Amino acid sequence: MRRKDPGTMAVIIITLILFVAAVFFKGITHDLLLEAGVFLVSVKLIMMANKNSVSFEAIQKQLDEIKEQLRKRLE
Repeated sequence: MRRKDPGTMAVIIITLILFVAAVFFKGITHDLLLEAGVFLVSVKLIMMANKNSVSFEAIQKQLDEIKEQLRKRLE
């Protein structure tokens, strides 16, 4: 797995801190389910962004290879 960029790491850390703070201040009540849901949505968005980044890099690599092959044929 590739390294996360600083922005993604900051979002993960801030989200985790806010989740822990919400649990601490609200206690373990029915609101905990809401906080857990928000946390899981944040994690899912981060995972989707990472997957999109990996997919983009793979597509870019394939396009570069196609471009190189076309360049060689035209020479």
